[in-house]
Amino acid sequence: MDATDRKILQCLRANARENASVIGEKVNMSVSAVIERIRKLENAGIIRQYTVVLDMDQLGQGVIAYISVAIESPRHMDEFIQFIKQYAPVTCCHYVTGEYDFYLVVHTDSTNALEQVIKDIKNVPGVARTKTQVVLSTIKNDFSAHI
Repeated sequence: MDATDRKILQCLRANARENASVIGEKVNMSVSAVIERIRKLENAGIIRQYTVVLDMDQLGQGVIAYISVAIESPRHMDEFIQFIKQYAPVTCCHYVTGEYDFYLVVHTDSTNALEQVIKDIKNVPGVARTKTQVVLSTIKNDFSAHI
């Protein structure tokens, strides 16, 4: 990956729907060359997907919480992971080091709904403890790494 690829990725990061001709003007390349570079970045797995960024407040899902989860034993990991994969309020799950095993991002419409989410998670076999932090406001929410 060279400097031109990085410039193309910066364009797509700002607007994944930007036309190849507009990107070409910005990086001083032909449309076909831009399209070929993007295709190579996709094939290499650098670009994994294109998506939309939703305004969760507008969708009535403005309560955001981070829930740390400790699992009592590794034998419960698979069951917990399967639960989380299908549990809609959890929008992101990371397996982490430290005192807790998983770090979850949860979106709900109210603190009452968040309370139910916490109960549901605590009822998963093997969950030893949780710690919840509720987001008061978001200062920065960047969805892909800076390149």
